[in-house]
Amino acid sequence: MGAGTRAVGVRRLLVLRALGLGDLLAGVPALRGLRRGFPGHEIVLAAPAGLGPLAAATGAVDRLLPASAPGRAVPSALDWTGPPPEVAVDLHGNGPPSHRLLADLGPGRLFAFAHPETPGIEGPPWYPDEHERDRWCRLLRWYGVCADPTDLRLPPPTAHSPAPGAVVLHPGAGSPARRWPVRRFAAVAEALRARGHRVVVTGGADEGDLVATLAKRARLADTDVFGGGLPLARFSALVARARAVVSGDTGIAHLAVAHATPSLTLCGPVPPSRWGPPRDDPRHRALWHGPEGDPHGRSPDPALLRIGTEEVLDAFDALPEPPD
Repeated sequence: MGAGTRAVGVRRLLVLRALGLGDLLAGVPALRGLRRGFPGHEIVLAAPAGLGPLAAATGAVDRLLPASAPGRAVPSALDWTGPPPEVAVDLHGNGPPSHRLLADLGPGRLFAFAHPETPGIEGPPWYPDEHERDRWCRLLRWYGVCADPTDLRLPPPTAHSPAPGAVVLHPGAGSPARRWPVRRFAAVAEALRARGHRVVVTGGADEGDLVATLAKRARLADTDVFGGGLPLARFSALVARARAVVSGDTGIAHLAVAHATPSLTLCGPVPPSRWGPPRDDPRHRALWHGPEGDPHGRSPDPALLRIGTEEVLDAFDALPEPPD
């Protein structure tokens, strides 16, 4: 159903965040701030269609408007019909393409960061080194909307986990620069299994070969391999009921935080100060040696390679047990 096919008189607020799983989860505090700030509006989120169940689970989104583009690009258009949104909120980036996409809809108000190429928007300045969760909450506060960057948790999934109590290893990431070597993940898997843990491996829809390589190196049973992309509901349940999650800086790390599942995030080339878990939560640890590098590089970043297998195992030992 198109976003404009609603009853006459409905006040609508459109949020643009047409990005991935981790991006949506990092934006949850801002979305909940908008829900509280505009209780009488229908909140429509422009995001990839596959994220619909997760968007609904936040309790802050009434409807998802499917929207996506390759990489982290801005969609060329939005399938919005009917009257313009009363409020449009750019949670996608610092513009100007995302600014113009929303401005072309003619919203009554447009919330966005200031940019010299869109001088008509008098928003706050963009700080490149700011943590992603803090950034969007600060944007909303500038417009008078309260948002709490610690408001991250999701309700327990209703789906059943395919491997309750397992340690979940996730070797994939959006670019090779953020992928810790498979042979090191395999060494961690073997060590954890030797300690009595069940270890499972997951991967996205386009990461089947990566998952298969890790499974072979770690000699995992077929029942412990979830390659090719689990349906989002089962993936969320797997993470929510895991003993712990070990991954690079990618969507599953944010999902572990959302479900309060102990997690270990291997950071590089982007520091945890920008995308990592909450620093004051002992359930989540981020390993980082720096310096910052190119997040779109074609090989594992040197900062990531400075993390060794023994360091990962020591950090895993320091993780608390998951909540009941």
